[in-house]
Amino acid sequence: MRKTDTLDTLIDRILAGLPSGLEHLGRDAEHNLRAALQSALRKMDLVTREEFDIQREVLARTRARLEALEKQVKDLEERDKIQE
Repeated sequence: MRKTDTLDTLIDRILAGLPSGLEHLGRDAEHNLRAALQSALRKMDLVTREEFDIQREVLARTRARLEALEKQVKDLEERDKIQE
C-alpha cells in the first residue's frame, strides 16, 4: 500500500465518522484535513518500512552476536573455576 493510499483511507474514515449535519463541508473538509495530516506527518521523525526492516535485521544479528559472546564468557568463567 502506498503512502497516499493509506492517507486517503485515513481521511475517508475520519470523514465517514463526522456527524450527519456536516456532510456539506465535503470537499473543503477533505482538503483541509489532507493538508493538516500531511503537515503533521512531515514533522514526525518517521522511517520507511525498508529502513525499519534493515534495522531489525541489524538488531537480530547483534543479538545473536551478543548471545554468542555471553556463552563464550560463561564458558571461560567455568573453565577458570575448574582450574582453580
